[in-house]
This record gives sequence, structure tokens and C-alpha cells, in this order.
Amino acid sequence: MIEKIPRLMRAYVLSAYGGPDKATLAEVPTPKPSEHQLLVRVRAAGLNPVDFKIRRGDLKLVRRYRLPAVMGNELAGEVVACGSQVRQFRVGDRVFARVAREAMGAFAEFAAVEEQHAAAMPASVDFATAAAIPLAGLTALQVLRDELRVKPGDRILITGGAGGVGTFAIQIARRFGAEVATTASPRGEALVKQLGANVVVDYTRQQANQVLSGLDGVFDLIGGATLEQAFSMAKPGATVVSVAGMPEPQTASKDLGLGIAHRALFWLASYSLRRLARRHGVHYRYLFMHPSGQDLAELARLVDAGQLKVIVDSTYPFAEISEAMARLEAGRAKGKIVVTMPEA
Repeated sequence: MIEKIPRLMRAYVLSAYGGPDKATLAEVPTPKPSEHQLLVRVRAAGLNPVDFKIRRGDLKLVRRYRLPAVMGNELAGEVVACGSQVRQFRVGDRVFARVAREAMGAFAEFAAVEEQHAAAMPASVDFATAAAIPLAGLTALQVLRDELRVKPGDRILITGGAGGVGTFAIQIARRFGAEVATTASPRGEALVKQLGANVVVDYTRQQANQVLSGLDGVFDLIGGATLEQAFSMAKPGATVVSVAGMPEPQTASKDLGLGIAHRALFWLASYSLRRLARRHGVHYRYLFMHPSGQDLAELARLVDAGQLKVIVDSTYPFAEISEAMARLEAGRAKGKIVVTMPEA
């Protein structure tokens, strides 16, 4: 039976850039899918640091959203309608996706998702677990495979290994045959070891550059002083990739499709980091991951084969999304935070 789609839906809406009070639950029109989109009844949505950074206005330099806007960047749910040109999916399919960066919209009862950004969700997990995968899983895969080009025998450092991206990155790097070092607090040490980390540096007691050197690559998830120290730990010719530092010119052209003005702006903003990298003979790269249904299908295959564990820190009902966001922003989650929707 075809589901009747309501005219209005409940969503978490950003009304202005600023503090937590600028995003609230509200009723908004249910989106209508374009010819290449799916309309998905959202069953669960994952939270990521990019969500509160967008709310605060930290990313206005990269993308300024037309407000009010429905927030949220990743989801899992059921297809309830398909655009006229959709070929891979049909009504009733269970999918997961990292939604389009320029649109957001995952924190809602329904979301319009580009067909090419969706994949069949892993058959072995529930909606909440599937919703924790897309953004963090894609980020880890694309950095390690495409930017660091990790191969067997490489020595890789992943800073902040107990967080959402880190828990995926440790496992994927190990699957590529790397020896993995990571930084974690005593609270996260057991988790990162369980996921396969060979070396764990307790950042509350010592700095990673006191014990690590000659690394084949660094994946930085922390930024700041931790990123600056990473350049001294990588061997000459190696690459340091960050998702927490400052965007550089390649970010504008390769990741975001932006023009010369943004390339120049990012050149200036990242100048001190790139100069420090050059001083150590290494390359600096900031990555914005891209949505990819094809990459999600690969992650789903690994999950179903028992080769990739999804670490969920906590699950909140959608009505408590503000509390979930507060936990995320506090920075103490181990793995991912997810909100689940009430049953239809």
C-alpha cells in the first residue's frame, strides 16, 4: 500500500546563526522529491560536529545557507516516493545517505535525497546504527584511500581515534594493512585498542610528537596544536590530512567546486599551516568529504561482512535532539550520537 505523505512534518530548524537556541523543533512543509531524488521517511539521523559548526556560523565562508533551514547531514530510513528518473530504488527500500551539503535536511520526519547519494543500508543493522555511518564513514574512507593512499606496511597516525570519524578510520586503515597509532584519553583507550590501534598515546599525559616520528601519513581530527605537531611527526614527502584545521586552496577547487576568490581566501587562511608543513617537508591537505552512494555501498558490504564495527555512543528520541546536540558539542562522545524518529 502506498503511504500517504503528510503536507507538514516535524523538523529541527535553524532560524539564525548563533547559539543552541537558534535551532528548534518546528512544523515545516514536507519536501517534494525532484526527478532524480528519493523521498525518505527518516527513521534515524546521525549527529556530527559539522552540525553545530553550521549552527554557530563557523562555515559561512564555505557555504551560507538560506535560513530558515532544516538541519542534519546523514540519515537512514525507508523510501516512500521516487522521482520520475530514479532507477536504482523503489518505494519500501531501506536506505542510508549523506545528504547534499548544500541542502542538509536529515533532522526531519521526511527528507529529499539525491539518488546518487543513497545506498541500500546494511542488512545486518538497525536504522539507528545505519544512520551513524554515512558522514564519518565516508570521511574516513575517502581520506585514507584517496588522499593518504594507505598501503600495507604504512605507519599512520589518527588523532582523536575514539570519536565518530576516528572509530571508522582506525578500522579502515587496519584493513588497508597499516600500522595505526592514535591519540585517546584513558576513557577511550580500551575502545581504540579493541578497534585495532597498535599504538595508543594518552594525550592527557604526553604529546604524540614525544613518542612518534617518521610516519607515512597523518589523519588529523583535532586541529589546533595537535595538527601543528603532526607536521613534525610525518616523514619528508608524506601528507597530513585534516578535517579540523584550516581549508587550503585545493579544498576550494577539488572538494567544493568554488572559484578563484575562495581559492585565494583559503590560500591566505591556511598560509601559516602550509608554511609549517613546508618547513618539515610534508604536504598539508584539508578535506571536505563528498557524498557517494557507491562508497556507502562499500561501507555497507564491510559492515555486513563483520569487518567494520559501528560505534554508537548514545541514542536520543527526536524530541530530545537539543540534548543530543549538547552532548555532541561537549566533545565527550565515544563513537556517534544518533536521534531516532517515533514510529509512524
